[in-house]
Amino acid sequence: MNPLGLFLIVVTALFPAYQLITLPDVTDQVALFSQYLGLAALVLMAWGQILSTRLPGIELVFGGLDRIYVLHKWAGIVAMTAILLHDTIDAEMRGLGRETALNELAETLGEISLYGLLILVVISVATFIPYHLWKWTHKAMGALFIAGTFHFFFIMKPFQMSDPAGLYTSAFCLVGIMAYIWMMLPERMRPSHSYKILNLERTGGALAISLKPDGKGIVPDPGQFGILRFTGSGQSEPHPFSFSKISGDGTLRVTVKALGDFTSNLHNELDVGQEVHVQGPFGRFRLSNRGPEIWIAGGIGITPFLAWCDALDTHSDPVHLIYCVRSPQDAPHLTEVQALADEKPNLTLHVIFSYEGKRLSADLIANMVGTDLSQMKVSFCGPVALRRSLQTGLLRYGVTARRFHFEEFEFRTGVGLRRLALRVLREKQVSLHG
Repeated sequence: MNPLGLFLIVVTALFPAYQLITLPDVTDQVALFSQYLGLAALVLMAWGQILSTRLPGIELVFGGLDRIYVLHKWAGIVAMTAILLHDTIDAEMRGLGRETALNELAETLGEISLYGLLILVVISVATFIPYHLWKWTHKAMGALFIAGTFHFFFIMKPFQMSDPAGLYTSAFCLVGIMAYIWMMLPERMRPSHSYKILNLERTGGALAISLKPDGKGIVPDPGQFGILRFTGSGQSEPHPFSFSKISGDGTLRVTVKALGDFTSNLHNELDVGQEVHVQGPFGRFRLSNRGPEIWIAGGIGITPFLAWCDALDTHSDPVHLIYCVRSPQDAPHLTEVQALADEKPNLTLHVIFSYEGKRLSADLIANMVGTDLSQMKVSFCGPVALRRSLQTGLLRYGVTARRFHFEEFEFRTGVGLRRLALRVLREKQVSLHG
């Protein structure tokens, strides 16, 4: 992610602390700290709403959309932690006056917002929750954010709404509410480009969907993706897909593998000529054409690399493309990628079939490439488990995190609790059999 974006979020969440410290005649520092936690939580929740808008230019500040979703997730988690501490640490200060009915209503809405957000955040980070319920939690979070904003506006506090602390936090709340309203608009009301399905083709257990623009289309860079909404079908939920081909005439292609409820039935819902709305392009997974590189594709992870191969300059440094699949029958666009490798002298293709008992490892990559890996950039798209294994193994060959490039194409992620639990369990078993 772009450090500038992370720095911006951290600084804006910390700034209310300075505003409160400079308040005159405040002696209860514990309550003041609790007040700050409430303000910081509102700022972070506002950022969560802003980051979810996918507005133009947001990737320039915060990095690729995948990193933005990671920031969105952790902004929510940190905000929830701050709210819990705000509720635990008494924020009430003496001498602020007598409570009115409006103050009491604000207190009640604050409690509702607290417990509602706690439930929704737990549901949101639980990856086993069905997608439609998970998406509903994000919409409900915005409503609870509005309740928290009401709590802030009308609760008794050691400053006036016209003071800098009041104006600053109010501005974030209002922008966050505007972002929430924007995200609640029907998909058809958001900016998108209209396409028609030009062709449908089965390839290696996947579905290749070619799209022709109906008017002015988007112009993605190789490796970018779009968010597609198929109209006139039972699969109208927008979903992100990488472009596996970007033609000069504006035609685009996405290749979809049956990996979930949405994609498993997609081939039964689509027809040639059907309208598709495309938002984007998004993503920072782009071809560099600078220095020797290794591209690693796992299964359907070949899709962005197909666009890379097509755009690869034949005069650039050598590239090794490693394509890992179960069998030739399960390899989307295998013939196409082989033809591209034959066409481009600087592109070497290595296909690894797992049904033959082969497993990709850092040692195997070193043997295949046969050069100093520490001087090469590695780009990866595929299963998370394989990525983590290769990241660890390639470190021994000098491939640092800076040289290992990937995108989190799985936007819906947990917080690592399952992985932590499995690690603790393994260590426990080792100690018992020690």
